[in-house]
Amino acid sequence: MGLEKILSVAGKPGLYTLITQTRTGFVAESLLDGKRITVSLRSSVSVLSEIAIYTLEEEVPLREVFQKIQSKENGGKTSISHKDEKIKLEEYFFEVLPDYDEDRVYVSDIKKIIQWYNILADNKITDFSDDKEGKGEVSEEE
Repeated sequence: MGLEKILSVAGKPGLYTLITQTRTGFVAESLLDGKRITVSLRSSVSVLSEIAIYTLEEEVPLREVFQKIQSKENGGKTSISHKDEKIKLEEYFFEVLPDYDEDRVYVSDIKKIIQWYNILADNKITDFSDDKEGKGEVSEEE
């Protein structure tokens, strides 16, 4: 499973996998506890494959950041927790992505990225390659 079906739902902890679409939204399953929720189309939802991180030169797709963390950690979970101190988090992220834009990437963003990576690692979702190369935006079918 790639990042195209992994979602972050505003106001809900953790990450979700897209199960199916409904007329009024979709059904998603939590990667934390396996519970299913229905999400309306009005909810703020982010697909991980569409998220990018600001650097000084360009925006780097989140999957590439995950790949860099994965190679730094030899495929395992991160050596720090998303609950660590601000300075530790910034130092760790600087090792992973040395040219990240410190003015536009906040500590809260770094915490989310580390937490998301660890959730994906716990669920053995470790293929961060871009297998949808050249694909347009995700279409919504009814």
